[in-house]
Amino acid sequence: MFENLSDKLERSFQLLKGHGKISEINIAESLKEVRRALLDADVNFKIAKTFTDTVKEKALGQDVLKAVKPGQMMVKIVHDELAELMGSSAVDINMKSTPAVILIAGLQGSGKTTFSGKLSKFLKEKRGKKPLLVAGDVYRPAAIEQLKVLGEQLSVPVYTEEGNKNPVDIAKSAIKHAKQYGHDLVIVDTAGRLAVDEEMMNEISAVKKAINPDEILFVVDSMTGQDAVNTAKEFNDRLDFDGVVLTKLDGDTRGGAALSIRSVVNKPIKFVGTGEKMEALDVFHPSRMADRILGMGDIVSLVEKAQEQFDVEEAKRVQKKLAKDQFNFNDFLKQINQVKKMGNLKDLAGMIPGMGKALKDVDIDDDAFKSIEAIIYSMTPVEREDPSILNGARRKRIAQGSGTTVQEVNRLLKQFTETRKMMKMVTQGKRVGAMPRGFRR
Repeated sequence: MFENLSDKLERSFQLLKGHGKISEINIAESLKEVRRALLDADVNFKIAKTFTDTVKEKALGQDVLKAVKPGQMMVKIVHDELAELMGSSAVDINMKSTPAVILIAGLQGSGKTTFSGKLSKFLKEKRGKKPLLVAGDVYRPAAIEQLKVLGEQLSVPVYTEEGNKNPVDIAKSAIKHAKQYGHDLVIVDTAGRLAVDEEMMNEISAVKKAINPDEILFVVDSMTGQDAVNTAKEFNDRLDFDGVVLTKLDGDTRGGAALSIRSVVNKPIKFVGTGEKMEALDVFHPSRMADRILGMGDIVSLVEKAQEQFDVEEAKRVQKKLAKDQFNFNDFLKQINQVKKMGNLKDLAGMIPGMGKALKDVDIDDDAFKSIEAIIYSMTPVEREDPSILNGARRKRIAQGSGTTVQEVNRLLKQFTETRKMMKMVTQGKRVGAMPRGFRR
């Protein structure tokens, strides 16, 4: 995400190289490039101008310490202003009532139904809620069916009223149902249209009035850029929503919506969706997003994702097995599954400082583990427990069973052996030398 914007901002900072101080002369060209980068990212012209004027005011004439170069000082100022532009800090959702009611609004195709499922999973697992999903899109049969499928997948019940075309009645009945069956959270998915129209706005306004939700979230497709911001303004004028959800940030988005929407509607971005998987939902942290836009990575979010999947007892068990040189392919599979649960691989790698730019043109497939898993699952339980017995005949059988080649099986075994050695050295506190050859580029 934001790759083009990141590249252009980096080029603008390069213009300050070699200067001992930020001055009106040397900052002019740099800020012109910053403004151009923002406009290319589909940021509103007035917002881009205000942003660069503020950066200029804060940067102009600042003495550059010997340890800090002008370009670095500029990065710091731009970073702080980007974070400020997007809202400074994360804002939580309101869930004061019992049951708490969250109303989901947005245009058709923005990802409302998928987000409703993601949000139910997020609040169920991280806040201990007992959610009820409500199929309030009465015009698109596929939306009701989609929500049912998601609910079944997530083990979250879905309230529907087949044949009822009145979303107000459905929402009111759903809340009564939630109270009766002990649900402390109701998430109401609503109908969207291809464009903002009076009928849709009147309908969702009526739903809001009838159920008085704790939280109204406006879901917007970030790939629509400035159009998303204009739509958000129209919705906010009628609904006075509480927060924004940006979907499809993993796509070819220029980032204009993320950078502009907070200033235009004066409402915080609360969540971002970064993929189709139900786990691909993150709380929006403006400062962390500014880090990523400027190529600094996002180590905090990466650590948080790792901690969510981290099992202390499992880690102790693996450490003991490594110490005894008993780490096997069953353990390896468990480690792979933990990594997969953390989310999109390229997105995860981009959280490591410097990796986003390095991997810009590298295609990291989310199915990258498939061939490895196929090889391991083609082994017998005994072979997984004791890889040392894998002779030529066994390797040939595994290759045939997994649809791979003997060379690929050999490569995995070699990498596994070298990785196990390296992990054992780490657990024993020994110095690890060069990276194993199997993992070099």
